[in-house]
Amino acid sequence: MKFTALAFVFTASSAWAFTPSATIGRTSTSLHKTIPKFDEVCETTGVTLTRFMSEVAMLNPEISELTTLFGAIDTSCKAIANLVKRSQLPSSSTLGLEGEVNIQGEDQKKLDVITNDLLKRALRFTGKLGVLASEEEDEPVDLAKNEGEKASLLVEETEKYVVVFDPLDGSSNVDAGIPTGTIIGIYEHDDNCAIDEVKPDVCLANTLQPGTSLVAAAYCLYSSSTFLVLTLGSGVFMFTLDENIGEFVLSKPNVKIPETSSIISFNEANIEKWDAPMKETVYNWRNGTGKSGKKFSSRYIGSMVGDVHRTLLYGGVFGYPGDTKNKNGKLRLLYEGAPMSFIMEQAGGLSTTGTERVMEIVPKQVHQRVPVIMGSKNDVQEVIDAYAAAGN
Repeated sequence: MKFTALAFVFTASSAWAFTPSATIGRTSTSLHKTIPKFDEVCETTGVTLTRFMSEVAMLNPEISELTTLFGAIDTSCKAIANLVKRSQLPSSSTLGLEGEVNIQGEDQKKLDVITNDLLKRALRFTGKLGVLASEEEDEPVDLAKNEGEKASLLVEETEKYVVVFDPLDGSSNVDAGIPTGTIIGIYEHDDNCAIDEVKPDVCLANTLQPGTSLVAAAYCLYSSSTFLVLTLGSGVFMFTLDENIGEFVLSKPNVKIPETSSIISFNEANIEKWDAPMKETVYNWRNGTGKSGKKFSSRYIGSMVGDVHRTLLYGGVFGYPGDTKNKNGKLRLLYEGAPMSFIMEQAGGLSTTGTERVMEIVPKQVHQRVPVIMGSKNDVQEVIDAYAAAGN
């Protein structure tokens, strides 16, 4: 089987970038990015996520432990997809509310709790994880705590990661059959957090890292198909679940968002409460008086993963700006804003609060909210310019 080698180099920001690499049968000296090239057999059967991560790990042993984490993510997303599909059946035990309120003050659906526990357990038993933070957890969870001797030894001797996630984004829409998703961000764990040292506050604070420190990010979309989209800091790769073989198969090897578009994806019912620069920019887009001269149309689902997925493929701007009621918007920085911004930027787009890059914001608390405007480069830049002109 012939394939073009994927090559990564480590950078100071813990991101990974493609570098020119030799390929079987030809030499590539000018390409900054290369993508797998497979023979007819692979083009027929597809390149699975497992094979993809194995090739990356083989070429880059320093990130080989990510293969185990993505194996857990792969399995979790398949399980969650099945739970979501079956949730409306009368025999399902996932219908309705759990009867609890999470740290956000939101009523937890049974699916919120089930998917959170599913992801937590799958990631925990990889042995590669030190700490995780979730939308459904009040505080970060130290996965090395209270483990048996064997588990402690495993965590101690392997490179640990910090994983942050929203287990079921858009869960309030499940009953209506609207797309939902899972958002995941992966950071490196602080090596100073040794198990034999008592530093709970320091270790749990490992979750409070800016998006620029992300090692990888991914989301799963549960819709007409089940998609898994990921970045290791070297472009964006989209996989689609082939239910006949039970595997995620590479469907788009190098996702690039159009630089300009004519689609907006906002909850425009709040437009009168937005900051003046944001409001005026959207009015201009509606009227065709923006920089592109195009009249923008609206496409809004109300589930971040679904809206961002469409924006990645078709272009446009997705956002949840701050307003007079919610000055910092509604989206959480750590496990929604930063991972999705990482993916968006790796696809060639931009992500901003209007006044600063989302990826550069250092979280002060796990569930911190932040305004988010992301999408096509030229259109988002128009928002940034409007805020700058207004002196914000």
